[in-house]
Amino acid sequence: MPNTDPEMITSSKNQHVQHIRELLAKKTAREEHGSFIVEGVRLCEEALKTGIPPRLVLYSDACSARGLELVQQAGTAGSKVFLVKHDILDVISDTETTQGLLMVMQTHPLHLPGQMDFVLVIDQVRDPGNLGTILRTAVAAGAQAVFCTPGSVDAWSPKVVRSAMGAHFYVPIVLKSWNEIFDLCKSQQQPLTTYLAESAGGTALWKADLKSPIALVVGGEADGASPEVKKAVDGLINIPMPGGIESLNAAVAASIILFEVVRQRSA
Repeated sequence: MPNTDPEMITSSKNQHVQHIRELLAKKTAREEHGSFIVEGVRLCEEALKTGIPPRLVLYSDACSARGLELVQQAGTAGSKVFLVKHDILDVISDTETTQGLLMVMQTHPLHLPGQMDFVLVIDQVRDPGNLGTILRTAVAAGAQAVFCTPGSVDAWSPKVVRSAMGAHFYVPIVLKSWNEIFDLCKSQQQPLTTYLAESAGGTALWKADLKSPIALVVGGEADGASPEVKKAVDGLINIPMPGGIESLNAAVAASIILFEVVRQRSA
């Protein structure tokens, strides 16, 4: 248990409860306050590994011993900690079954590397589960940064954060216009070749040179990438599908492409 005797929140109208509800529901609130929500023991552990204390911690009597250790750690680091009636936390939680632990973290993007040779660009991906899975896979594959265009779902929304399972704390996730992203890729000491993944056309993935500095662009689930992206990229790549399926889920396609980069660079 935490060493201190925390203040108890007993009303759903409490200012901190209202603040959390706003952060969970509104992208504008997350941007205005520079904050986002992490829930559950696993994600809170990943959050605390950053060394940045949570701005706010809420926990209930349903919190496990493992979770209480995290509450203690956050309190020692200077976070505001509140004990909350479980039914209140259950109502405001964005998960089906709350683990009795929720933290408000700073939206503190990691710094971009000085030189990059392997980045991922997300354009028009609107499904939170897909984006979260893509972010997690990008970390696993060693991508140095993930850029999201304004047409994609908010990378800091609760469902994306849950699906990414801690990826937000390991790779820079940066929102920029396509023109800004393209200019940044081309301004590297070794300019990055931009490849757009398409269901048809272009070079078969296995034949593309992915050892050189690259920016891989993955488009949305329904219509693919935006017209401005399609016009500007250096080339198209496709995943050969001998089974005849027209296209793959965006997260599945991104995973295959990212790990083809790993395979080629490990050979």
